[in-house]
Amino acid sequence: MSANDFQKAVAGFRKHLPDLNTPRFQIAKNQNAYEYAEAFQKTHVPPWLYALTQAWEELLKDPYVGVTTNGNILPDLFPTQDQGVAIDQIVSSVEKVLSQLSNDQKEKVRFALDANEWRAWSNPEFLLRPFGLRLEELDEKIAKSILAVLEATFSPEGYQKALSAMRINGFLGQVCNITKIMNEYSYNFLLFGTPSTTEPWGWSLYGHHLCLNVYLHGKQIVISPTFTGAEPNVIDEGPFSGTEILHIEGELGLKLMQSLADDDKRKAQTYKLLRDPGMLQTGDLKIDRWNTDDQRHVCGAFRDNRIVPYEGISVSRFDAAQQELVLRIAEEFCLYLPQPARNMRLELIKGHFDETYFSWIGEWGADNPFYYRIQSPVIVVEFDHHSGVFLNNKEPAKFHTHTIVRTPNAGDYGNALRRAEDRLK
Repeated sequence: MSANDFQKAVAGFRKHLPDLNTPRFQIAKNQNAYEYAEAFQKTHVPPWLYALTQAWEELLKDPYVGVTTNGNILPDLFPTQDQGVAIDQIVSSVEKVLSQLSNDQKEKVRFALDANEWRAWSNPEFLLRPFGLRLEELDEKIAKSILAVLEATFSPEGYQKALSAMRINGFLGQVCNITKIMNEYSYNFLLFGTPSTTEPWGWSLYGHHLCLNVYLHGKQIVISPTFTGAEPNVIDEGPFSGTEILHIEGELGLKLMQSLADDDKRKAQTYKLLRDPGMLQTGDLKIDRWNTDDQRHVCGAFRDNRIVPYEGISVSRFDAAQQELVLRIAEEFCLYLPQPARNMRLELIKGHFDETYFSWIGEWGADNPFYYRIQSPVIVVEFDHHSGVFLNNKEPAKFHTHTIVRTPNAGDYGNALRRAEDRLK
């Protein structure tokens, strides 16, 4: 990100700082995460988010199937393979965490491999399901040991991406003076199964704007679903000043859209407006195409079984340079994966270009906010510019970003690779 673009992002979000004298912030500044969530459950404010959480409750009751285009799972898409994962190092990092925990903490953090808690993650700041261990409640040494699990699991650049999301969350908490609700450590960590170099197991971490699900079996890894977001997407003061996130994904998507011929742009653009009258908006939040929280993205929290038909234009129509852009976008979205596993993931994605679609919502000028999705039988990535939740911009802006990765056809949570007795119920 250039210095000019960074300053532009700073100027953009600084115009929309909230009024901290309103009751919302005056009350919240004295609450911790549990009191804040309890007040939300009692008052149902904001009502649009409360209604969505009720829809989430219903969606979580459904047995896991996976994201599909038509309700039917395509089988045999994901091979079992040695991806060169440093499994010894990852297991060692988790064992170090466990060695520091009390018996009560160990019991709280551990879940069966097939536990439905895998699917209980969500990205709002409200702590709706306080499973596992919350980093901010732990000794600093233990919290840092959990971060070391992320570092051992992810690529170096993927680890920095996760840290950036957590630090920006802390920065937003400082901007809004609600640091007991949003900080670098306001995330929950869960273990599934028994850490092993040979048998399947996994872990998850979730909280505001960062939700990560990791499945491991020997030297193979699945990191999906993931949610990475930021409001704002830069830090301009304090110890982490200069941090920025999710700009490359936006720049590459815009470059791809702008590279298309006019006729192909029209094919890719599924809706002209970011909240378009053509989008399904019935009030049934389980099926609507737009809602206040998700806005344009369709594969977020609790959408494990969503039917998402292909939209837009086939990537098979693209020239070599445009297809290379698709791969570069996919790589940014898969940045958490260690490099050998990421390379294999990209080869799998490339192998399905005949069944891959690129879709766009909004305009494509340099300053326009937008949404795009790349979807195939083996991956779904979504990028969306959002309106303000804590900042006060009522319309989507380029300084508030949500990104999602899903592995359709039962690939999320490594379910397609699991033995029958280990699959999510």
